[in-house]
Amino acid sequence: MVKEEEIRITGTLIDCYYICKRETWLMSRNIIPDQENKFIELGRFINESSYRRNRKQIHLENIVIDLTKLNDQKLIVGEIKKSSKAEKAATMQLCFYLYTLREHGIEAEGELLFPKEKKKEKVVLDEETTKELESAMDEIKKITSQDIPLPAVKIKYCRNCAYREFCWS
Repeated sequence: MVKEEEIRITGTLIDCYYICKRETWLMSRNIIPDQENKFIELGRFINESSYRRNRKQIHLENIVIDLTKLNDQKLIVGEIKKSSKAEKAATMQLCFYLYTLREHGIEAEGELLFPKEKKKEKVVLDEETTKELESAMDEIKKITSQDIPLPAVKIKYCRNCAYREFCWS
């Protein structure tokens, strides 16, 4: 059993948690999903080719922020996603970045960017979301400290998941 304090929570784990708890465990163990999955390739392409002018990727401890910009002296951090289908997961991932920045004394606002849909959503880390995020982080530590993954459960995301063969073969 992995100790809870050994787990390093990342934005990816937050995103996974809101989509599939089993995927959260797999990602925490660096079990790499099928990299030739067309949806992973599409996501990578959209991430790399969108918003190049504002592209200022930042790595800070366990987060990777897709882009940053200043707007009226306020720091805006952006997270690029290929689709808004998992908007809750994307929102919480971005809130995790805002939370981590706040822990380092940096106040920022967020923007979810869905270039394919030409859609942008403002994200602010408020007290209620902070509590939900902290609860999710506690739950992620419990899930990822287990020796084996949670059982596979069919959900709407399974059809296009890069772990599909791992869970269902």
